Amino acid sequence: MIDLSQAENQIQYFTNFQGLVSTPFQGKINAMCWTRELIGDFSEIVNKLELTENIATLKTDELRELKLSKQGQLAREILLNDLGVLKAHGASPILNLIKCYDRDVSYPFFPTDVYSFHIDRSHLPVDTFLCTYYGEPSEILPNSQANQKVLIPEIRNKLKKLYGGTEKGFKSFLSEYFFDLHYQAKPLAQPISLGLGHMWRLAIDHPESKVPPCVHRAPEEKTEQNRLLMIC
Repeated sequence: MIDLSQAENQIQYFTNFQGLVSTPFQGKINAMCWTRELIGDFSEIVNKLELTENIATLKTDELRELKLSKQGQLAREILLNDLGVLKAHGASPILNLIKCYDRDVSYPFFPTDVYSFHIDRSHLPVDTFLCTYYGEPSEILPNSQANQKVLIPEIRNKLKKLYGGTEKGFKSFLSEYFFDLHYQAKPLAQPISLGLGHMWRLAIDHPESKVPPCVHRAPEEKTEQNRLLMIC
């Protein structure tokens, strides 16, 4: 269950898919959630799949071919339905089986991988949808509890040394290498777990956005426990 006591007024909750996708972001609201208690055994699906890489995309045909118990079949129907309604909405969802994501070791003082709190950006007016069905869930960080890393003096000075150019091109440098997408939690910040089975819609940074983008990150996976995640 989601701990509603942690949520600031930037989250709006719904009991159905239509409310999730048809309600515009406004004011401080930049995260929306269709809260659900899912039935079925998603662990059975995860355990039936062989993961030879860190991340694999699960195709619908592969999902349909799995020999499953009744509980596994219920879980499969939910996955297929979620993919179907999102595609009908115009999104391009994918279902990922995840052991772990690649770590960014390019700049030790500033990792830019998905384990770092970050925002998504696009030149098109789209949103990020995600749902964790099994494994550790993603987290969001209230914008009031986050500082953009490139504005933190100590980090900014290191980035300027790394850049080594004139001030005129510094902003473009930060954008080109995705430094400006990343955030640092303030002291005593309380990240909000997105929980299992709930479908989330997060605001991203795009030219037409009327709200701040939602700060989020991937979780640290548990050893020997793969995640099953839908994202688009």
